[in-house]
Amino acid sequence: MTHVLNEDSGTATADGYVVKVPVRWSDMDVYQHINHARMVTLLEEARIPWLFLDGRPTAPLRDGCLVADLHVQYQAQLRHSEGPIEVTMYVQRLRAVDFTVGYEVRPAGADPESKPAVVASTQLVAFDVGAQRVARLTPEQKDYLNRFRRPDDTSATPR
Repeated sequence: MTHVLNEDSGTATADGYVVKVPVRWSDMDVYQHINHARMVTLLEEARIPWLFLDGRPTAPLRDGCLVADLHVQYQAQLRHSEGPIEVTMYVQRLRAVDFTVGYEVRPAGADPESKPAVVASTQLVAFDVGAQRVARLTPEQKDYLNRFRRPDDTSATPR
């Protein structure tokens, strides 16, 4: 199956890759906060322009990439009216077959240096669907991902 993804809605910054993600009315819970399950979906939507667009070295991962681990911590409320949320993504850890994405989620217009309302991480594993086994990241994929590592990130491991 051929997928075409070519609309880049994000920006590379010194802190990572920033994407504005619209918040839908249906993303709210009864208390008018963004629902937890919907937050996970919004994080996934933020990853798409960063990792899976045509022309990116990581684009082939859209045909074989599994979520192995996910953590979400809420530090402040996020409401529907504060959208589109701004998601800053960066690489926390990079290994031979997997990498961990860090997220900082802030309301629209928030200072990028402000405390994020949500911090999260997702461990993504390259996977060969046909062979049903993990796959090694290519040198080009590792180089691309390495550009989004934070120099002061102590959780990063060497290649």
